[in-house]
Amino acid sequence: MEYNEFVKSIDDSTPPASLSVCVKALWYDAKGDWHTAHNSIDSLEDADACWVHAYLHRKEGDTWNADYWYRKAGRKRPAVSLQEEWDVITKALL
Repeated sequence: MEYNEFVKSIDDSTPPASLSVCVKALWYDAKGDWHTAHNSIDSLEDADACWVHAYLHRKEGDTWNADYWYRKAGRKRPAVSLQEEWDVITKALL
């Protein structure tokens, strides 16, 4: 799925079935459903899930926990807006 098509899907009531768990989490986050986004990746520990997990905790304002997940993802907390980070992660994982 292309990025623009994914962004348009956010207006739908359910995420496209073909999306990975990580991208579905980003979809739910964009819908304003942080809890569903977090719950969907909370038990996953691969690098992509850790990156999404880190972003979600950063968005939540839990910097310490976000930094823990960034380290697990092999990344550092970026110095960009949350929207910019969401865009970068989404494009990378699509």
